[in-house]
Amino acid sequence: MESVRIQVSGKRIKANGRIVAAATATNPAFGAYYDLQTDETGATKRLGMTVTLAERERVISIARDEENMWLVTDHQGEHRAGYNGALDCDVVFSPFFNALPIRRLGLHERPDSVTLPVVYVNLPDMSITADVVSYSSSGGLDGIKLRSPVADTVVSVDEEGFIVDYPGLAERI
Repeated sequence: MESVRIQVSGKRIKANGRIVAAATATNPAFGAYYDLQTDETGATKRLGMTVTLAERERVISIARDEENMWLVTDHQGEHRAGYNGALDCDVVFSPFFNALPIRRLGLHERPDSVTLPVVYVNLPDMSITADVVSYSSSGGLDGIKLRSPVADTVVSVDEEGFIVDYPGLAERI
């Protein structure tokens, strides 16, 4: 389950959210809290995240600078990387993060197909990888085809480009 509070100003977004997941065969139960800021184009500027498991809590900070390099700070220290030119972060178990490139590129308003590099955050282990996510839109509200490291589905969005239904993961209530 995900709950997110979003403040929008043009394409700029400030969001605070929480993800709560029950234990499964592949993952322990966990809770995650995040704080996201984008720049005026809608590209991720900063993501802070705290993940809590029964035995520990971990904090990570990911920030993009003016050279489009990412500074990642976690329990192992700091490192800087380009992540293949990514402008967006994607977080597993979160439909909200898929809305960022949809809104930034206007995929909810016009037909287009894109494959984008992303800074991919896996939960609950908080490992970070460079990956790609593909979106294909007809330009209407009839759905956007999404292919990510963990999904191949069609998501429904509202008139502002935010996810309304992500089959098998979440539905807005």
